[in-house]
Amino acid sequence: MSDAGKNMPWKEHGLTESEYQMICQLMRREPNYEELSLFGVMWSEHCSYKNSRAQLKKFPTKGPQVIQGPGENAGVVSVGDGLGVAFKMESHNHPSAIEPYQGAATGVGGIIRDIFAMGARPIASLNSLRFGLLDNNRTKHLLSGVVAGIAGYGNCMGIPTVGGEVYFHPSYQGNPLVNAMCVGLVDEDKIFKGSATGVGNIVMVVGARTGRDGIKGASFASEELSDQDADKRPNVQVGDPFMEKLLLEATLEILAKDLVIGLQDLGAAGLTSSASEMAGRAGNGLYIDIEKVPLREEGLAPWEIMLSESQERMLLVVDPSKVAEIEKVFDKWDLSAAAIGEVTGDGNFTIRKGSEVLATVPAGLLTDNAPVYQRQWSEPAYFQAQKNVKHDQLLAYGDWSGLLKKLITSPNLCSKRWIYEQYDHMVGLNTILRPGSDAAVLRLMDTGKGLALSTDCNSRYVYLDPWRGGAIAVAESALNVAVSGAKPLALTNCLNFGNPEDPEIYWQFVKATDGLAEAAARLDTPVTGGNVSFYNEYNGKAILPTPTIGMVGLLENLDCRVASGFKRAGDKVILIGTSKEELGATEANFLVTGRDEGLVPEIDLDLAARLNTFLVEAASKKLLNSAHDCSDGGLAVTLAESAILGGLGLEAELVGDISAAAAFFGESQSRAVLSAAPEKLDELTGLAAKFDLPLAVLGTVTADKFSIAYKGEKIECPLAELTDLYQNTLSRQVTL
Repeated sequence: MSDAGKNMPWKEHGLTESEYQMICQLMRREPNYEELSLFGVMWSEHCSYKNSRAQLKKFPTKGPQVIQGPGENAGVVSVGDGLGVAFKMESHNHPSAIEPYQGAATGVGGIIRDIFAMGARPIASLNSLRFGLLDNNRTKHLLSGVVAGIAGYGNCMGIPTVGGEVYFHPSYQGNPLVNAMCVGLVDEDKIFKGSATGVGNIVMVVGARTGRDGIKGASFASEELSDQDADKRPNVQVGDPFMEKLLLEATLEILAKDLVIGLQDLGAAGLTSSASEMAGRAGNGLYIDIEKVPLREEGLAPWEIMLSESQERMLLVVDPSKVAEIEKVFDKWDLSAAAIGEVTGDGNFTIRKGSEVLATVPAGLLTDNAPVYQRQWSEPAYFQAQKNVKHDQLLAYGDWSGLLKKLITSPNLCSKRWIYEQYDHMVGLNTILRPGSDAAVLRLMDTGKGLALSTDCNSRYVYLDPWRGGAIAVAESALNVAVSGAKPLALTNCLNFGNPEDPEIYWQFVKATDGLAEAAARLDTPVTGGNVSFYNEYNGKAILPTPTIGMVGLLENLDCRVASGFKRAGDKVILIGTSKEELGATEANFLVTGRDEGLVPEIDLDLAARLNTFLVEAASKKLLNSAHDCSDGGLAVTLAESAILGGLGLEAELVGDISAAAAFFGESQSRAVLSAAPEKLDELTGLAAKFDLPLAVLGTVTADKFSIAYKGEKIECPLAELTDLYQNTLSRQVTL
C-alpha cells in the first residue's frame, strides 16, 4: 500500500472519510485491510442501498397474494393450487458497458440463481434494455453483444426468454441499461430462505470454483463510467451457463431431499455479502476458513477470495450430518462442494486462514449499519421551462401517413423481432403468447391457469415529470398484463438513475419513487423486491431516469387469454378510454423535433384500476377477439400494430374534439384498442358502462385495407408496406 493509501485507507475501498470514521467508532478500533475491504463492498451503494433505502420504505409490500416480500433472494406471490411464483429483476449495467456479452450473460445467470435459491424452478426470463442511438457502431456493438449474451446464457439453460422491451435514446450512448428478470414456480410450503440458523451448522460453498473474475464488481457498479473504464474488464464476471444448469439441478435435488437449512446465491460481493447477509438475517455469527474454499487458480489473496464474484456458486447452511450426502449429490453433477465454515453464536462475521483470524466484524455492522443518506434534492430548471411548449411543428406536420411510417420504423416502436428471434422463447413448451404481444403468457401446468408477464417504463415521461412517469410505468405494465386477460398481482422493479449526490438527480429519484409507490398501492400491485442502480452516467452525463417495472399477472382460465392482433375480418374495432390534446413527451414529437419536451400525459389511477378490472372481466366472458394497450406512438400506431400482428386491415373513423396530431399520435393514458364480434358489442358496451368507462366504436376489421380518418384528415397505407416497415426495420438498422 502506498503512503497515500496508508494515510487515507478508505479511498481504495470506495469509502468516504466520514464513513471510515463511522466504522472506527462502531468497531471501537481501526479495521485492518481485510476488514476494511468487507466494509468497502458491503457499504457500497450496490449492496447497502444507502442512498435509496429511506425512499424504498414507502413502497407497498403486503397483500393477501404476497407470500414473501422484499428482503430475500426474490419475492413470491400465490397463484392458488398451492403454487407460488418467485420473481425478481436486477441490473447489470456497468459490466455490460465494458464487456456486453459477459455483462448481459452474467446478469441473466445471477437473477436465475436468485430464483432457484428460493427453491423455485425458473420457467421464464424477461429483460429491459436501453441503448444510445443506432447511428454509430459502438451502439450496434453493445446491442449485438448484449442480445447475444442474453441468448447464449438463457438458451443454454433451457429457460425461455419470453418478453421484454428495448429503447434507444442519446442519454444511454455510453451507459446502456441491462435489466434482467426471472420467474419461477415453487410449492408454497417448500420456499427456502437465505438464513444462517442453528449454531454449529456447517457453511458450504457449492458449484464453480472461485477465481479472480468480478473482484470488486459491487464497488464498480457504484461508480460513474467514463472513457477511461475500458481497463475495468477484470471487474466483469465470466459466466458458464452449462455449469449453471448443473448447479440448478443439483440445488433443486438437495432441496427436494430436505438436506438444506438455508441457501443464498453468491452474487454481488461474493462470499462476503452472501455469508454476512445469511448471518445477519438469523442474528447469528458465522466464520469462513479461506483455506477450504475451492479455488480455480493459485495465489489469490484472502480479500480476493472473499470479494470474488465468480459465477455459478451458491452458499448453503446445512446440518453436519448432511454434508456427506450433499457432497455426493454435487459430485454426481460434476460440481464442487466444500464445507468452508460454521454458524456461530457470537454474532461476528469472521474470516480465518486455518487457525489464524484475519478479520472479525459484527455481521450486523456490515448488513444493517451502513449509513442511510437523505440526500438534498432540488427541482431542475428544465422541469418548468419545457412545460409550455406549443408543439407547432407537430401540429402543422400534415403528412400523417408519412409520420405513421416514420413512427413504426423508429427503433423504439418497430418490431424487436431481430432481437427476440435470437432467444429461445418456446423451450419448455409452456409459452402461449410469444414475444411481440403486450405481455407474454405461460401455461401453469395441471391448473388450467396462465401467467402473464411484462416489463415496461417510458423513460422520457420520467425525465419530463418523474411523478407521472413513475406512476405511468406501473400503470402501463399492469395494463399490458390486463389486456392479455390477466389480473395484475404484484411487481418487481429496477430503479436506474444517475448520481444520487447530484440534487437534481435525487429529485428525479424521490419524485419517481413517489409516483411508483402511489400507483402500486392504487392498482393493488405490491412491490415484492427489486434493485436500485445509481451512478448511471458517462463522462458526467446522466441517463434518462428509468424505473423499470416487471409485472406478474394471473389468468384464472388460460382459454380466456387475449392477444394484440386482430383475429377476424368483420369484427368491430373499439376504443376504450378518452383521447385528449396531449402531445407532450410523445414519440411523435421527439421524431419531428428531436427534443424531449412538453407536458407528460395525465394519469388517473382510479380510471386505470377500473380499466384493468374491465379488461379481465371482458376476457373471462370471452367478449374480446383482441386487445392492445394504447401507449407509445398513440392511437394510429396501436391500430397499425393490431393490424400488422393479426395480418388484417381496418377502416376506422376516430372521434373527439382535438387536433388531428393528438387524435392520431397523442399518448393519452388508460386507453385500449379492442376488437369484438358484432354480436358481442351490446354486452361489451354494458360492461364498459358498469365500470364508467367511455367506449367508442371506431370501425371494422377488413381483409387488407388500412385506413384511419379523422375530421377530413386521413392515414391510408397498404398493409403489406406497413408490415414490412414494422417487422424488418431493426434488422436493417443494426447491420454493422
